[in-house]
Amino acid sequence: MTRPAPSTTPEQPWPVRTVARKIAEWVDRLGAVWVEGQLAQVTARPGTGTAFLVLRDPAADVSLQLTAPVGLVRDGGPAVVEGNRVVVHGKPSFFLGRGTLSLRVDEIRAVGIGELLARIERLRKLLAAEGLFDPALKRRPPFLPGRIGLITGRASAAEHDVVSNATARWPSVRFRIEHVATQGALAVPQIVDALRVLERDREVDVIVLARGGGSVEDLLPFSDETLCRAVAACRTPVVSAIGHEPDTPLVDHVADVRCSTPTEAGRRLVPDLAEETARISGLRDRARRALSGWVDREQRLLESLRGRPVLADPLRTLDGHADQVERLRETARTSVLRGLDRRATDLEHVRARLTTLGPAATLARGYAVVQRVVPDAAPDAVPPVLRSAADAGPGTHLRIRLSDGAVTATVGEDEKPRKPAARRKKASTP
Repeated sequence: MTRPAPSTTPEQPWPVRTVARKIAEWVDRLGAVWVEGQLAQVTARPGTGTAFLVLRDPAADVSLQLTAPVGLVRDGGPAVVEGNRVVVHGKPSFFLGRGTLSLRVDEIRAVGIGELLARIERLRKLLAAEGLFDPALKRRPPFLPGRIGLITGRASAAEHDVVSNATARWPSVRFRIEHVATQGALAVPQIVDALRVLERDREVDVIVLARGGGSVEDLLPFSDETLCRAVAACRTPVVSAIGHEPDTPLVDHVADVRCSTPTEAGRRLVPDLAEETARISGLRDRARRALSGWVDREQRLLESLRGRPVLADPLRTLDGHADQVERLRETARTSVLRGLDRRATDLEHVRARLTTLGPAATLARGYAVVQRVVPDAAPDAVPPVLRSAADAGPGTHLRIRLSDGAVTATVGEDEKPRKPAARRKKASTP
């Protein structure tokens, strides 16, 4: 898609009148429109046929010049007053001589209370549906803020109520006050700017919006959508103290804390020094009584423990146990000695029996032990005992062991071993 060739060039520019005429022709094609806004200025000089008005957008820093017949302004009565919300019907026009845009008005209507309330109700439902009124989003202001940001009108009763009540409760409270317009066309932009300024101040722990009572039109800026969204976007807790108890602008629902009056806001921002001092004194008394009672109980317990025999005379128990240990030692020593004596006697008896039954005693009674000497046996070999005469042939070397020594002998040729006589069996008696 090719762009049309420009109709002007540096060599062939348009004169100012041509540009102004073309703009006027384009504006003239817009036709008549209905416009809503707030009257910021009304000028109707006597002797002139045209009145000049300024219509301002309540939520933005935008204004529009209006021209109207003086009769229309005079016949409008109380509706055509600076600060009122109106709806005008007119046709935009561009004045070639001064190059200004204005709206030629032929009808002015005041916005009624019913219509304002209906708009506020629609906005309330919209903000509620978006979750701006959710209690879970509310933040608790600090117990004792380091500095309080206050947005209010200059030298207003609301400022005096907040500051005086807060100072009376906590004398060392600090404020940063931003003075703004609290009604009219400039209220919303100035309040939003003041919110941003206090939001950037790191020393400000809580922000208060305060204004005295007024009509629905006077409190209309505090139900503005732009202001409500700005309050909801603040990271610092915001306290709303607008009007009196029956007044409930939309900013009350968006703010973290809602106070019915500026006086209540001053009381809720800081604790009462006298009450806190009394509470601390009461807590100290309770702590002192609790500590004294605990010490008394522990002292009685110590006295009870000291009165017990085991602690009154600890050595008595030790002496009793020492005597018992000594007795047990003597009993054990006696028992051990008796056991040793019995074992020594038994040992003597066993030794005597072994001596009586031993081979030495048998040899002492005339017996001998005959051993056969093996010629080729090892020097340290023990000669075998001769148990049968048949085992000792002629020439056999013998070793005869007696009680007092040993002798050697050799079996002769003439000696023959005798067979042992058969044992006779004793006849058994019938």
